[in-house]
Amino acid sequence: MTMNSEKLVRLERMGLGPVWQLRARADEPVAVDTTEVAALVAADFSALDWDELEATIRDCVRCGLCRGRTHAVPGIGDRNASWLFVGEGPGRSEDLEGEPFVGPAGKLLDNMLKAMQLARGVDTYIANIVKCRPVDADGRDRPPVQNEVAACRPFLERQIDLIKPTVIVALGKTAATSLLSLNEETSLASLRGEPHSYLGIPVVVTYHPAYLLRKPEDKAKSWRDLCLAQSLHDER
Repeated sequence: MTMNSEKLVRLERMGLGPVWQLRARADEPVAVDTTEVAALVAADFSALDWDELEATIRDCVRCGLCRGRTHAVPGIGDRNASWLFVGEGPGRSEDLEGEPFVGPAGKLLDNMLKAMQLARGVDTYIANIVKCRPVDADGRDRPPVQNEVAACRPFLERQIDLIKPTVIVALGKTAATSLLSLNEETSLASLRGEPHSYLGIPVVVTYHPAYLLRKPEDKAKSWRDLCLAQSLHDER
């Protein structure tokens, strides 16, 4: 990623300057100590409106993922939605188009929404834990690591604060453990089947659509999770 010095100074003043140590490979996640992770999470974007927030995400250089992205992917949908769906991070298609869930997993998510009598962009907002695509040394998608999650967390927190959703659906283990601030070793199975809470907002955990494409036999379990989310939504 090429950026002129004036823009870097402006971003650094906003708390968005580079926090990584440069390496030879742009696809290698960069480890940081816990103090640095805490500083990333503590960044304050609470005064940003929607347009400012999305512009900040697109310009962000808070972690090394920015170096390999085509587009940052802030999210898409109704900014006053009662439903918020949170995934892991952009994949190849999402990185190219700048929109979340646009590949095969996105088509399945659209079908899941349709089964709930919902639709993309209509009382729904779709976002991810990280806003840039994480890839491994072979260019394949991988889960984000701790410092990458920490760098993006304030963005998601501000999105939730602006949307004020009635229910949040966490799609997959990474989304669930990151959103709920749980140990990354926590199993998805232990989180499904009961409501959790993010600042008083009910959170329901289910499988990521990409997982369901590989394991279609678990779609019935996912439907039960979505029915739980619907019941929580209807109660509020």
